[in-house]
Amino acid sequence: MPLASMEGLASMGGEEHSFLPLAERMRPRTLDEVVGQKHLIAPGKPLRAMTERGKLHSMIFWGPPGSGKTTLANILARSVDAPFFSLSAVSAGVKDLRDAIDRAAEANKTSHDRSVLFIDEVHRFSKSQQDALLGAVEHGVVTLIGATTENPSFEVISPLLSRARVFVLESLSREDLETVLDRALKEDEELKSLDISLGEDSRRAVMALSGGDARKMLNALELAVQLSPAPIPDGGRIVISIETIEGAFGRKASRYDKAGEEHYNIISAFIKSMRGSDPNAALYWCARMIESGEDIEFIARRMIIFASEDIGNADPNALLLATACWDAVRAVGYPEAQLIFGQVVAYLASAVKSNATTAAIGAAMEAAQNDPDQPVPLHIRNAPTKLMKELGYHKGYRYAHSEPGHFARGETYLPEPLQDKIFYQPTEQGREKTILERLKSLWPEKYNR
Repeated sequence: MPLASMEGLASMGGEEHSFLPLAERMRPRTLDEVVGQKHLIAPGKPLRAMTERGKLHSMIFWGPPGSGKTTLANILARSVDAPFFSLSAVSAGVKDLRDAIDRAAEANKTSHDRSVLFIDEVHRFSKSQQDALLGAVEHGVVTLIGATTENPSFEVISPLLSRARVFVLESLSREDLETVLDRALKEDEELKSLDISLGEDSRRAVMALSGGDARKMLNALELAVQLSPAPIPDGGRIVISIETIEGAFGRKASRYDKAGEEHYNIISAFIKSMRGSDPNAALYWCARMIESGEDIEFIARRMIIFASEDIGNADPNALLLATACWDAVRAVGYPEAQLIFGQVVAYLASAVKSNATTAAIGAAMEAAQNDPDQPVPLHIRNAPTKLMKELGYHKGYRYAHSEPGHFARGETYLPEPLQDKIFYQPTEQGREKTILERLKSLWPEKYNR
């Protein structure tokens, strides 16, 4: 396969430049032109510091498509004026990799800086390919910059991972995408020569369908311009409609807006469907959020809350599974996260429900707020000093494990004014039925009345 170099791309200009896709024409050439990723490129942040010092270390960029991984690799290599070589792990074999390393070693002989080898989709390299790469990194033949959309902890071999720092890139926000879009319309030589009209609804559709991917957005914008009806002669405008935007993306724009009313409507429908034990509806609303590019951590957080709020001790495994869902979806990311969501949403929606623990903590919080100064009964206070013992601290306390059945019958633990309070009233749902029976046997005066 051909080995791309930055110098080759940089030399394109004039007529050749016009054949480049819009996303490539608008690719930033300095950190100041990069939109987003402030946690990496702002003053004092790691990538900014590297460019200022002119010293690169091997690194792996982990982030979603269109977040700027290739752009940052180019900028970093250019900042140290190093020979730059690029491979795509999708199509490169071991022979291609070794050829790239040989060329980098040759370039090092006449360069002041070590060659940079950029490998896109590095997670697709086999173990043998990664082993071949390891030697070049270990012996200083190349500075590796890898890019991956997958969690490198699972996809990159440990020896290689230990020699490269992982930087996590974030999806571009709506504000970031707006900046990139406006910059393209105003600064691209081809687009700025046209009178393009992109109404608010069409702009909103572009944002929704881009899913935080700047490259996808720019390429779709360029196609939308080409698909739009030819302008009327003598200064006519190119009006880009929502239908044209949808045609360019190949899918319909959702009304879902992560910052708008539909966001709250759909999450409400999702929670109520799980609470109503309808797994089909819950899966549908979850799919709507996934399809619209909702933050996977937001969905997972709401599922963890739901597991305690609406299932509780009726099925304690629900909270464990929801928490595991949080870890799993963060580890694998989109699109595979939908598989984990499918499993856990179906479980939570189908699980036995109880809000008894939700009511219990609510009632306890209310009591604590209404009567916050009740003293701790003396017999359940610790007595680490002689004075405390003389004052009666810990006196009369009965150690539960020394009592029959590991329960000190007749012992009290609440302040006297609250001793008749029942905050937790288990239902007969699922595991709570067993809990209720036990509490009736332990505290008959409370739970049998």
